[in-house]
Amino acid sequence: MESLTATLTKTAFGTLNMIVPNRLSILIFHRVHASADSIFPSEPDARGFDHMMRFVAKSFNVISLGEAVAGLAAGRLPSRALVITFDDGYADNAEVALPILRRYGLVATFFISTGFLDGGRMWNDSVIECLRNTRKTDLDLEEFGLGRVTLNDAGARRHAIEALLPRIKYLTLAGRQEAIARLQGLCNLSTLPTDLMMRTDQVRELHAAGMECGGHTVNHPILQSLSLNDARDEIDQGKRHLESIVDAPIDVFAYPNGKPDQDYSAEHARLVKDLGFRCAVTTAKGAAQPGDDLFQIPRYSPWGNSLAVWATRLLMNQAQRGFDLATPLVST
Repeated sequence: MESLTATLTKTAFGTLNMIVPNRLSILIFHRVHASADSIFPSEPDARGFDHMMRFVAKSFNVISLGEAVAGLAAGRLPSRALVITFDDGYADNAEVALPILRRYGLVATFFISTGFLDGGRMWNDSVIECLRNTRKTDLDLEEFGLGRVTLNDAGARRHAIEALLPRIKYLTLAGRQEAIARLQGLCNLSTLPTDLMMRTDQVRELHAAGMECGGHTVNHPILQSLSLNDARDEIDQGKRHLESIVDAPIDVFAYPNGKPDQDYSAEHARLVKDLGFRCAVTTAKGAAQPGDDLFQIPRYSPWGNSLAVWATRLLMNQAQRGFDLATPLVST
């Protein structure tokens, strides 16, 4: 498999370097499990992440997002520039991913929602853990518009989770909490895990290891669902909390969920700039190049059951523009 990946990489890079030079790819990760997750087997575990990082270290010039933004602004990106990012602030980022990154001498950027540090839990993980841990094999989710679902194996539980998540994602923060409380009652669970997210000392560990930390709000809301004042507070308070932890400026930001014109708008981009950030990243596919808007930089999560497929999709993303990057949302 390594030789196939190397052959595909050499061929793809030879073509891409002629067609789309001076492009920036940014990877998105969330969790890196210590071992394969039975419900979400496609999510990276330590072994798979190690293979990815070995490929990335050999094939790209990996830089921090701050370095990449400076290169984009100056029009001087290194060839095969790539940034590795992690969203939300999961404990396994420090426990599993960090040692692998250090093994290959790689830097990464970690966007952390500060409201979940030290024992908190994101709403989507509450959904996942409810359906992972319930002893019920049949659940009536009529109040969520899904009717009765079966939970007799890992695949069925994943299907139920994937059906539930979009029903809750775009609720207000209070609405999410109410929905989770109802779901937890339906699943007959008195407690849910409190060790999924980083501790404060793990954030400091990342910073001390030379990793970059970035803002990701306090509670990971959909910014479009908030008033502008509440959005400002979410962004600003998250920034200040992180700065107090690492005793250093926090000047890179990731929009929660990150879909342009759906999850954030030009008003939120202006807020981010006004609050002292140098850039913001989205979840729109594609690769950036000098001259693009620094407050809506695209990122990409390749998928695939083999390293060769994953690597090929990553390389193909180099040629994608995705959405209008050249028209700034905010003046520079």
